[in-house]
Amino acid sequence: MLERMLAGFIREGRLTVLTAGGRKLSFGTPQAGVPDIVMRFRSRAALLKVALDPDLRFGEAYMDGTLVLEQGTLAELFELCGRNLRHRRPARRGRLGRIRRAIARQVQQHNPLVRARRNVAHHYDLSETLFRLFLDSDLNYSCAYFARPDMSLEAAQHAKQRHIAAKLLLAPGQKVLDIGSGWGGLALTLARLAEVTVHGITLSREQHARATTRAAALGLASRVRFSLADYREVADRYDRIVSVGMFEHVGSPYYRTFFAAVARLLAPDGVALIHSIGRMDGSGLTNSWTRRYIFPGGYIPALSEVLPAVEQAGLWVTDIEILRLHYAETLRHWRERFLAQKALLRDIYDERFCRMWEFYLAGSEMSFRHDGLMVFQLQLARRVDAVPLTRDYMYAAERALSLAEGSAGQEMRPS
Repeated sequence: MLERMLAGFIREGRLTVLTAGGRKLSFGTPQAGVPDIVMRFRSRAALLKVALDPDLRFGEAYMDGTLVLEQGTLAELFELCGRNLRHRRPARRGRLGRIRRAIARQVQQHNPLVRARRNVAHHYDLSETLFRLFLDSDLNYSCAYFARPDMSLEAAQHAKQRHIAAKLLLAPGQKVLDIGSGWGGLALTLARLAEVTVHGITLSREQHARATTRAAALGLASRVRFSLADYREVADRYDRIVSVGMFEHVGSPYYRTFFAAVARLLAPDGVALIHSIGRMDGSGLTNSWTRRYIFPGGYIPALSEVLPAVEQAGLWVTDIEILRLHYAETLRHWRERFLAQKALLRDIYDERFCRMWEFYLAGSEMSFRHDGLMVFQLQLARRVDAVPLTRDYMYAAERALSLAEGSAGQEMRPS
């Protein structure tokens, strides 16, 4: 079964599979610039499980060490797979198949408050040391903005924050809501750059505690506060709303609820910016391995699923930007930093955990390079004239913010 599947899949490069029974199966031919991978299954059971359910069992086999690479790295294996994904034919599903997938999405993404808190805790309440070892110094756990290909991760994350600040059209004294505020880096940066007050909300206890500590340490507690709250529990009105890397956890059954909340919380002349991972090929399902081990309840939406909910909320889409390959580069930096600190992480967790996270980072990078994932930024408003008619203001604001940061130095950079 696995032999038939791989024979039809590998067209670029070569993949060699060594079985526990001593067989050597080779697929494709060596090709310059394409990885040549040799992997070994240490048990017949692992090979059978992967053949029957590759979406789930391939990752489990790598985590458990029943699948090992004897030539090439995991990132190179994913690069080989990604290059060959371009040759696959789009799946054709009949009406019944579409109905089944729609029902599966509703079940998998059922996300009431209790489940939302549990899902967030599964990933974001891990040790802060883990994230500090591979993220930038500001703990941005979302796509960076590589305005130049030679930018460092730190510089690209600062550029992302300035890019978002420019789109928000911030002015001193405004009230900003940060939905899914993480460790507080964006909220603190916006308050520092634009003299606004920010209310950050998160469901992660670890993130909430750290963000609150950072605000106090920087003397910003009077202008930046963080709450353990869900967007459905907020009742105040804000001049600006921003959400970065949180929308992937909302779940498609709740898109109308989410954007109705944005419309309700946004001032009549307000502006919102939603930054989220997206898929370019229409609605789908979350990979079963990712859903079980990394992001339970998570789902990457297509814009075709999101925009109807925006329209139903009565919001104007005043700008859409698609960031292609920016997240692939972000993930490359994260993966390289993670592997450089693997010995320390093994002491905190264990080898299986480290292999699981390596699989997550390398697989995600491949998905952004070869499998149709991207990031979208939606700028939204309640009024048609809430933002200028051209994008010129964005670039002018970014330049001004960059100059202001450069002249002020980095002494106020949150840590």
